[in-house]
Amino acid sequence: MTSPFQSGQAPDPLGAAAAGRRDVARLPTPPKGWPIGAYPTYAEAQRAVDYLSDQQFPVHQVTIVGVDLMQVERVTGRLTWPKVLGGGVLTGAWLGLFIGLVLGIFSENPAQALVTGLIAGVFFGLITSSVPYAMARGTRDFSSTMQLVAGRYDVLCDPQSAEQGRDLLAKLTL
Repeated sequence: MTSPFQSGQAPDPLGAAAAGRRDVARLPTPPKGWPIGAYPTYAEAQRAVDYLSDQQFPVHQVTIVGVDLMQVERVTGRLTWPKVLGGGVLTGAWLGLFIGLVLGIFSENPAQALVTGLIAGVFFGLITSSVPYAMARGTRDFSSTMQLVAGRYDVLCDPQSAEQGRDLLAKLTL
């Protein structure tokens, strides 16, 4: 049995199919560069890069890096049966309306297709919202959104321009 690669060589992570392509997607790599600024929010880091751009700095050499990443779940409200069922009805009605409109284009009676789609959508919306909520049995009676945020945002720059970038950002904070 022969090996797909010679001894001492790693296999091609992109596969042989990508061998002839010029626009091959690269694997993620850690950012490179020297830190020229650190900011508590992304908006402030963005403002710093915008300032560098306004000063004719070569911003293509700059990278904003989120450090100390956290997954944050923000609770948006309490779930109750009326909210769950109401959301299911509305979601199902929109989907049913869309399906009814599409079917109405090809139907001899578009109004009937629209009403049928709407009723079926409401029915399936009720089912798909109430069954998971009932199965949770009160273990998760709230709605929320998830975000990935950083504890701080570093602005990195290529070494050849880092000193100039740092000097410009020092003027911004004065």
